[in-house]
Amino acid sequence: MKIKLKIQQKIQLFIISASIIIYVAAVGYISFKARKMAYNDSIEVTDRYVNEIAKDIKAGLDADLAALVSLTDAFKVYKDFSKDEWQSIVHKMYYNVFKENEGVYALWSSWELSKIDPEWKQPFGRISHTFWRENNTIKEQTELRSLDGDSPIYALTKTVLIPSINEPYFDVVSDGSRESLLMTSLKAPVVDNGKFVAVVAFDITLLQFQEMVDAIRPFKGSYAFLISHGGLISGHPNKEFLNKKIGEIFPEDNKKYKITQNIIDGKPLNYISQDENGVKNYVSYAPIFVGKTNTPWSIAISVPVSTIMEEANKNFKISLVVGLLGIILMVLVIAIISRNITNPLTKITELLKLLAKGHVDDKMKIKIETGDEIEEMTIALNSSIEGLNKKVEFANRIGQGELDHNFELLGTDDVLGKSLIEMRNSLVKADEEEEKRKIEDEKRRWANEGLAKFADILRQNNDNLEKLATEIIINLVDYLHANQGGVFILNDEDKNNIHFDLLSAYAYDRRKFMNKQIELGEGLVGNCGIEKKTIFMTDIPHDYLEITSGLGGANPNSLLIVPLKIEENVLGVIEIASFKVFQDFEITFVEKLAESIASTISSVRINIRTSELLERSQQQAEEMAAQEEEMRQNMEELQSTQEEMKRKEDHLKDIIDEMKEEEDKLKKTIEELKRKAK
Repeated sequence: MKIKLKIQQKIQLFIISASIIIYVAAVGYISFKARKMAYNDSIEVTDRYVNEIAKDIKAGLDADLAALVSLTDAFKVYKDFSKDEWQSIVHKMYYNVFKENEGVYALWSSWELSKIDPEWKQPFGRISHTFWRENNTIKEQTELRSLDGDSPIYALTKTVLIPSINEPYFDVVSDGSRESLLMTSLKAPVVDNGKFVAVVAFDITLLQFQEMVDAIRPFKGSYAFLISHGGLISGHPNKEFLNKKIGEIFPEDNKKYKITQNIIDGKPLNYISQDENGVKNYVSYAPIFVGKTNTPWSIAISVPVSTIMEEANKNFKISLVVGLLGIILMVLVIAIISRNITNPLTKITELLKLLAKGHVDDKMKIKIETGDEIEEMTIALNSSIEGLNKKVEFANRIGQGELDHNFELLGTDDVLGKSLIEMRNSLVKADEEEEKRKIEDEKRRWANEGLAKFADILRQNNDNLEKLATEIIINLVDYLHANQGGVFILNDEDKNNIHFDLLSAYAYDRRKFMNKQIELGEGLVGNCGIEKKTIFMTDIPHDYLEITSGLGGANPNSLLIVPLKIEENVLGVIEIASFKVFQDFEITFVEKLAESIASTISSVRINIRTSELLERSQQQAEEMAAQEEEMRQNMEELQSTQEEMKRKEDHLKDIIDEMKEEEDKLKKTIEELKRKAK
């Protein structure tokens, strides 16, 4: 059942509903975008924060490595001193450097004996210097090592010719506490002409970085951890994870996001992971490139997604509350506006009901002054009533036959007024359309009479091709009121020289006796024969054709060339030139006529060929009769020539049978062509 609602109810229902939907959609979209933006901002802050921490850690390690590299650069003058002098110098330098760098737990070096002692000829053997702190006192030790060969670890160290940082390892700090701390070594080689000379290293504890990692709490519930190049946890709030492979701590994440490989490649990485408690965390990794080493470390921060979304969710809730208050205010405003609109509309509705019943009267005009669209609607309605009265008067005048009565439209969109004017114009144009129909009928009559006329010509002259062509071109030029024309027939007797012969030409009421051959593809006629399509030109080249008379010559204004074809087989071409421009219906007429002419030409050719075959048959029969008479008169020669005559007779019979068979085929073809022509 259809529910009927008043306009005020519809306004309140539809407008309020639509407004609520749009308002909710807009507020929801803006809130969603703001929520997403807040999330992205938090992600960006996290990434930026982890990069800043990476720079701080890099700065600390770079400072130690720079001091170490500076020391090794100074050692490149070792050749200028004897072994004992050099060892004394480096010993003092080690002591001073170690004393100034309190953050370094131990300093040690190994010098190849073969490089500093000329008397040592073995590729192994080294002098080791070690400095360390114990109970706030600097301890030192110098000793000879690897005199019987290098250990595998030291042999590997000798192959590294650039500064490097070792993987973390646990070591006992000699401060009396015996506490095992996580440490790493910064190493810088002394290289001479690409050869390893010595290595100097700082052993540093990762305690300062552990403290830095513990202090990193950019968000509630977040934490940071440090990972070495080999994927070992070098700093983590949970001490149980220290010196363990990250693949052991986060096996699924490492497999899914290739954490270890990204750390080795020195690439940043971020992803969202879910821990064992089902909490989603955003994890961001930043690479740490220490000096010029090629073994980057990485620092990571893990932040709960719920923490990232906390501020966004808060703003989202505020947006919902503001949106709800806006909807309530909007409903109140729409309800007030709808009442102010519907009251005047009620009066207008009563008026429209009268108009719907066909009642039109000047007394129906009303006056409403609201200063808005309702007032404009009232003015428009009054104008419509006035306009309808004028239309009624105009319709009455048309009904009385006053088709020249003037009527002014109310505006560009006055559909009824336009319809009345169109009705009057239709009556005015009726005579014009009738005249056009008469012209079209005259064209059809002209074409039908022409086809009938030429059908008689084709029937009367179907035994002489030249006479037929002459009659066709004479009558066609006259019928079209043209000035000049010609009929070209395809000559294919010589298969090596197929061309068009000008069979008949006509101009200025006189037949022209001309001999002209046109090769296939030569000129417009030759192209028409090849393309098998009508050519109609009004822009004719000056040197192509000239119509001449006793008073002089001039170029024609139009040229029509039509192929004579049967089933895409061109038998000839008709060319007609005129000072007047041929109309479309005249061109269509010539094209239809060309089909009939082509059929007749084909029939004439068949008749001529049949006559030639019959004449040849008669001639051969007469020759055979003469030979028989000669045989009767020459009985002596009959015996000797009997066999030869028998063979000739059989041959002639075959020819006659073939000719009769050909004649039957030709007769059938002629009958079929005549049926098509009809």
